[in-house]
Amino acid sequence: MLLQKINTRNVVLILIILAATAMRFVSYKYQFLSNFTPVGAIAMFGGVYFTDKWKAYLVILLSLFLSDVVINYLYSAKWTFFSGDTFWNCVCFSIMVFIGSKIKKLNITSGLIILLAPVLVHWLIMDLPWINDALGLYPKTLTGYGSALIAAIPFEKNMLLGDLVFGAILFGGFELAKSKYTALEGKRQLAL
Repeated sequence: MLLQKINTRNVVLILIILAATAMRFVSYKYQFLSNFTPVGAIAMFGGVYFTDKWKAYLVILLSLFLSDVVINYLYSAKWTFFSGDTFWNCVCFSIMVFIGSKIKKLNITSGLIILLAPVLVHWLIMDLPWINDALGLYPKTLTGYGSALIAAIPFEKNMLLGDLVFGAILFGGFELAKSKYTALEGKRQLAL
């Protein structure tokens, strides 16, 4: 019986993550929504809810990697499996999953962590000029890093808004579903 609950829960978590990941393609069609995506919320969601944390890393990283391949194809009409950002994106999202896995209880404090951690991790790592060359736009100095951080604020603002909207949908929706379907309850219960 326990095996049935765990399998059902994992299948539902995976389907939710895949559906949310598909929302990344909206920003391709509507470019003003650049970075208004569920990626940070997905990473935190997986970290919080998968009881076997390796599954969180596998599902999140695989869904983001495969959607990156499709998005890269949409922009370039070439199948690109690895870009200069692939490794560092995986590092960022692994950190987000790790932070999510440390959340034991959903409350105002953990909600703020869920909302802010993905943006801060992405912003501070992906805008390092030593990682993201930005076509040589910023010098590889602390001043260049500061300039890159400032220039990234509009994109990070969209990521924050995306995490807020999609986080509310993912976390709120799953908590509501858990209250109605006992098969979705995990080994570790989150308290509200």
